[in-house]
Amino acid sequence: MEAIYTEIRIALYAIWRMRWLALAVAWAFCLVGWVMVMRVPASYESSARIQVQVKSLFGDGSEGDMQRSVDRVRQSLTSTEMLKRVVKNVSNGERPLTSYESLSLIGALRGGISITAQGEDLLEIKTRISLNGISEQQTAYIVRSVTQQLIDIFVQENVIGSKVNNEEALRFLDQELARRAKELADVDRRRAQITQDTLGALPGTGTLEQRMDAVRNEMVSLESNLMQARSALAAMNGQLAATPAQIPAGSVGGLDTIDQRIASLEGQLSEAISRGWTEKHPDVIAIRSQLSQLRAEKARGGTRSVPMTPNPVYVSLKSMQAERQGNVAALEARKQQLEQAITLIGQRQLTAPGQQIDQSRLDRDYDVLRDQYNKLLERRESAKLRSDATGKTDGVRFRVIDQPSLPREPAAPNRTMLLTAVLIAGVVVGAGVGFAKSQLSSVFTTTQQLAKASGLPVLGSISEVITADTRQVRRKQMMWFSSAAAGLPGMFMLLMLIEFIKRIMVS
Repeated sequence: MEAIYTEIRIALYAIWRMRWLALAVAWAFCLVGWVMVMRVPASYESSARIQVQVKSLFGDGSEGDMQRSVDRVRQSLTSTEMLKRVVKNVSNGERPLTSYESLSLIGALRGGISITAQGEDLLEIKTRISLNGISEQQTAYIVRSVTQQLIDIFVQENVIGSKVNNEEALRFLDQELARRAKELADVDRRRAQITQDTLGALPGTGTLEQRMDAVRNEMVSLESNLMQARSALAAMNGQLAATPAQIPAGSVGGLDTIDQRIASLEGQLSEAISRGWTEKHPDVIAIRSQLSQLRAEKARGGTRSVPMTPNPVYVSLKSMQAERQGNVAALEARKQQLEQAITLIGQRQLTAPGQQIDQSRLDRDYDVLRDQYNKLLERRESAKLRSDATGKTDGVRFRVIDQPSLPREPAAPNRTMLLTAVLIAGVVVGAGVGFAKSQLSSVFTTTQQLAKASGLPVLGSISEVITADTRQVRRKQMMWFSSAAAGLPGMFMLLMLIEFIKRIMVS
């Protein structure tokens, strides 16, 4: 803690040695910053709130309609023609605006008008402008006058133009609906005739290309299924050929005959193959090994004659064979039907290319016309509802909740905060420059710094002897420095006083 305290004292002393440089930098920084802050034109803001009948003005009163109407009003009020109307009737409280002032005001208003919806039936109109070459008192009066003009124009445009716009919109929509309905009927009639001539007695739905694609896709799938069914039938035929129709009915002397054992193993082999086992399956290899041994034993004379009985495996395979034969026959019959359909559609495509082109074009036209007709019908119903609501409520009603306010202080910039920030920043920058300059000089404040820098032991230090003349000179220098340093907050207080007087004059 003592080391930190010592370092702080050393830093403060270093700044104190360069106090004139620090003070000059602080003065320069503050003067530049204060001039820039004072030259920024003040922006004044005035706002007003209007209550409207949402159902009459915005259709069904939904939030989406409200927002769309607010956007439309905002765009109309910020157009060049509308701003010219606003500026034409605005004065600065003493005289009408000059041409240059009017152009400057129009440019400032393009981005200074804000219209927002508050709740279901409230609109807030807010205007913020800043003008060069005009006093702040005149700017405050102008911004209130502009807000009042915007309210007057907004009410006038909606009250006068609401009924006229609704009637014109309804008349236009009725004409368009009648024309689109006639076009739809003509296209629908031509589509029905072409469909009858071209697509009659053809399978499927849609155009010739769509029906051909559907049939061909089904044919591809059918051929794949037919190939699988034929493969399954061929495998079944192979299994049936390898399976005996009869097997021995019993055993002799308590022991199974060789033929009976061979037949049993052959049945097991057929069942394994029917399950899809390959020749490399361990069970299949074992069964074939046993069959080879029994057949060798039979060849050496081990056969015994026994009664025979129908093989149940053979009967089951026979039933499965009949089922698969029926499946193959059904697929082949369906394939013949699809081939006939492809031939018939192909003949229609060759004999009626013009009808096919007309059909595609009419389908596209019909879809486009139908979508346009539905949109127009929806707009007509909405316009009719709005017109009926406006007529029953005697038009749109407005009520100004909050009159346009005369601003008493600028909305931006906050000069009080900026002037204070410049003063603080100037002092910090001045102190920083003085400290940096002291670090660059080869002056040591304490004996410890000298010993650390030189690497040699410091035996002692000699105190400065100040004479009466030197003390008098330093006293005068301190007075000059104090006066110069006191001038910095004095200038700050003077600027704050000027800002306070400006606000009093505006209010």
